[in-house]
Amino acid sequence: MSQYRARLPAVLSVLVDDAVVRITRWDFEPGADTWHHVHGLGYVVVPMTDCQFLIGEGSESRRIDLVKGAAYRRDAGIEDNAVNAGAEPMSFIEIEYK
Repeated sequence: MSQYRARLPAVLSVLVDDAVVRITRWDFEPGADTWHHVHGLGYVVVPMTDCQFLIGEGSESRRIDLVKGAAYRRDAGIEDNAVNAGAEPMSFIEIEYK
């Protein structure tokens, strides 16, 4: 059975992908999402704009608001879907360490 995609996809641009890190810029229109995925690597997120995230993890979701330039880190193995829950476009840089 195929899944129906209700939201616009976030746009990703890989900036660096070498033996040490993968650096990706994510750009979201309001309501856009990354789609459900599993993070195979540990990573750091640095917002390029103020971000109003709705993070879906399994059947749970939570709201996280971050200001431009703030950062957070998560371990490999995290399953989530990041959604722009705000009314403005948002973007962040994701740095995965290999």
